[in-house]
Amino acid sequence: MKRILAAVLVLFAFAGILGAQKLELYYYKQENQEGLKKLVDQFVKENPGISIDLLIVPNDADATMSARAAQGKLPDILQMQSYSRVAEYAAKGYLVDLSKQPVLAKVVDSSKPAVTWNSKLWGLPMDFAGIGIIYNKEIFAKYGLQPPATYRDLERLCRSLRTNGVTPFAGLLKENWSMGHFITLVHTNLLVEKKISADKFVADMNAGKTSYGVVDTDKLFSIMDFYRANMDKNAEEWNWNEQQAAFAEGKAAMMVQGLWSYGAAIGTNPKLECGFVPFPIFNDSAMNKFYADVDSCFGVSAQSAPDKKAAALKFLEWLATPQAQKIWVEDYKLTLSFKGANVSKLGGPFVDLMTGVGKNGAYPWAFASYPTAVFEDACKNGAQQYVFNKKTAEAVIADIDKQWAANVKK
Repeated sequence: MKRILAAVLVLFAFAGILGAQKLELYYYKQENQEGLKKLVDQFVKENPGISIDLLIVPNDADATMSARAAQGKLPDILQMQSYSRVAEYAAKGYLVDLSKQPVLAKVVDSSKPAVTWNSKLWGLPMDFAGIGIIYNKEIFAKYGLQPPATYRDLERLCRSLRTNGVTPFAGLLKENWSMGHFITLVHTNLLVEKKISADKFVADMNAGKTSYGVVDTDKLFSIMDFYRANMDKNAEEWNWNEQQAAFAEGKAAMMVQGLWSYGAAIGTNPKLECGFVPFPIFNDSAMNKFYADVDSCFGVSAQSAPDKKAAALKFLEWLATPQAQKIWVEDYKLTLSFKGANVSKLGGPFVDLMTGVGKNGAYPWAFASYPTAVFEDACKNGAQQYVFNKKTAEAVIADIDKQWAANVKK
């Protein structure tokens, strides 16, 4: 009897080993890696049969994921930027269709277009984010300054800061993605002057009916020049960590970033008091709105084995639980796309974002609908090379047009 019992226990133990699932989760958001780790650790604690390894590829991940896909070895869980990346991966057969998953019924309907392709849902939309000016309230109060509502306000503000020996913007030029965001932010705003919606612009580009230069390109590049001129002289050597440190330590009064940066800044300086306003492109304050949309989502690899897919789907379902939402907001420092999500613990800048969007609306993240290669190369590298004085404005526009046409033909 003892031998039989021992044999049974061994079989159960062996079955447990076979049933354990080790997943890999790819992510690109580098701003709060400890927050994501805490989220994953809590899931693993509540689901002891599943473990998750984290893989970060913060920049230009498409090449890495394409290489993995060619080998049939995509990570089981994929963090993706919304719109184009989701559509691209879905079209290539990389993703599991999530349309009938219960967790998708728990997100706000307005977030679903960000993960929709061919009338199906391919990702779980997670955070609603905005890109604008994060400013140091203490510095503004010290010099009696107000956050800018118009472009003229911003020009006067920067002059005042420089007069007082304060660098206006903490720059981030060593990594190309920051200027990629900035050129598309300005461009999307300038489409408004031409009475062209972002959707129509993208559709016309896809059809070969227009050019990236359809906007006032003199204004586009003069604003980029102004932005660069109001950074530290060494901004071309600054990476993410150096930008965050400069802002958190009060060496610069503002940074043009998404609110994902706020969490990193207050991690360095918990006493930092910040506000958040749109980057004002126009001199009519009513036209200046946040550049805001669903930022990231999670998808499940279609290349994973069935048991791993089931475990990955369990993780996505768990993200909607109160415990997971609490960690996402309080530790990962990001907003949520779930119905009734409470983001009050995130602090003032997030209140500024949601209040501003609720009052004035927002301009969509048009770059998320660009062909992936266009944003990753022509926009990111083109804008960076422009501020490095290595490429002319005309060449940047020409390269974007050329790459867009080439990618549409694929």
